[in-house]
Amino acid sequence: MPVRAGPAYEQRDQPAGVPPLELTGERTLPDVPEENYWFRRHLVVYEWIAARVRGERVIDMASGEGYGSDVLAESAAHVTGVDANLDAYEHARARYRRANLRFERALVERFEERADAIVFLQTIEHLREPSAALEHFGSLLHVGGAVYVSTPNVLTLAPPGAERSDNPWHVREYRAGEFEELCGRSFARVELYGTYHARKLRAHELALRLGWDAVHERLHISRAFYSRFTPAISTRDFAIRSAREADLDASLDLLAVCRP
Repeated sequence: MPVRAGPAYEQRDQPAGVPPLELTGERTLPDVPEENYWFRRHLVVYEWIAARVRGERVIDMASGEGYGSDVLAESAAHVTGVDANLDAYEHARARYRRANLRFERALVERFEERADAIVFLQTIEHLREPSAALEHFGSLLHVGGAVYVSTPNVLTLAPPGAERSDNPWHVREYRAGEFEELCGRSFARVELYGTYHARKLRAHELALRLGWDAVHERLHISRAFYSRFTPAISTRDFAIRSAREADLDASLDLLAVCRP
């Protein structure tokens, strides 16, 4: 499967006046071909949420490079992207410009703004006090609002038999039941979903089970294959399914829709 690129990789082909960001493994970036698998895996969740926040006021907490906030702003009435990292903040506000989109540099636990929806993707695993953050997000919601939270599924992220992955930025990694319990401490209603491989990624997954990785290594075509395969991955190669539709323990990432 595609591997996270290291700090030698930088965003390509940025618009004039937009400083490119360096890929460190802590955040996901567009415009890095080697990172495309992870970028699309995150982007599909933003697209799924965007379809559900049409006409709403949205806060994208830990907005990073800004691509997700921009996607949300395609349908939302207004989006505020919030991130504490100076480089990410300056990049985002220079690159993504819409009348209904703005970026603020702040710690997500301290940012105060009312909203219909709060989005917090692939970040809760970095927090030492996740419940405090969820409580804060819930306090910012308008009546009828929702908080969307995602995190990697440790069962598919960590090596077989390991308790957790080797990601140095992760404080805590969650199984589906643990993640649901965490969200349930702060919200009365929690709907859990999972992200899965689809289309060509599903075919690739099945091929690996049949030994494809050994074949391409023996043929010395690994680099040539993945240099074409990885940049061609799209969000259509992922699917988001509910707990009623699929086994969440087999999901790549977990997504909770939380309501007071």
